[in-house]
Amino acid sequence: MALRLREAFVQARSELRYEPTEKRVRALLGEHTVADSTAAVLVWEPRRILPSYGFPAGDVHAELVPSTAAPPDDGAADAELLHGGHPFALHSTAGQSFDVRAGGETREGAAFRAADPDIEGYVLLDFHAFDPWYEEDEPIVGHPRDPFHRVDVRRGSRHVRIELDGQVLAESSRPYLVFETGLPVRFYLPREDVHGELSPTDKRTYCAYKGEASYPSLNVGGEERSDLMWSYEHPLRPAADLTDAVAFFNEKVDVIVDGRRWEKPTSALAATIVEEAGV
Repeated sequence: MALRLREAFVQARSELRYEPTEKRVRALLGEHTVADSTAAVLVWEPRRILPSYGFPAGDVHAELVPSTAAPPDDGAADAELLHGGHPFALHSTAGQSFDVRAGGETREGAAFRAADPDIEGYVLLDFHAFDPWYEEDEPIVGHPRDPFHRVDVRRGSRHVRIELDGQVLAESSRPYLVFETGLPVRFYLPREDVHGELSPTDKRTYCAYKGEASYPSLNVGGEERSDLMWSYEHPLRPAADLTDAVAFFNEKVDVIVDGRRWEKPTSALAATIVEEAGV
């Protein structure tokens, strides 16, 4: 019987996973280099969607002190999936947490050594505890990039209509379609094809593959809604075609493509993306 690869990846989420990388990876705390390695690994703890970088202990240039802080108790320990909104210190595999002292500063619980023979000798670092990060000489934002995660941007000519409670919010025959591993197809439409004026908001999130997302608001039935769409005003190079285009959450609106109404996504992964708004 043939194996669908997506199902294999889903089943593997319950395991501790790792993958070596040949990239030179660096983590800094201000001007102090905390880690610098060409032998790093990407590590996914059980149920974690996003990986952490693990460094050979000899490539970590900081003092590691066993952490005495209690692990966070935010009700997520039994969550089906752990997304980027769940703290690094919430570990789902056995091991030892460490405080990191570097550059005259301390980052509590920002390092972890898993009790697993395959990654023995590696130190996992909390991506959000250090800044900046580099792969080779390119800065990375949001989280480490997953080598098994693709983002394909394709120009299309399908007719796309976005509705909410019967009201047409946008309509276009010149979308960009974004096919991203494990996520619903997203339709990015030119701003001029959105019905109504978009207003800027202060909300921002970061995608490691596309860049900084903004969340403009749109007046819908007399109500200003800032939870329906997002845009990349200055995307990263691979997503340059998406500059200033607008995408709507398939989960919150009705998407009609060439006259066919698409079903709203219901996967657990899609739900965590909406919850975290890390699109």
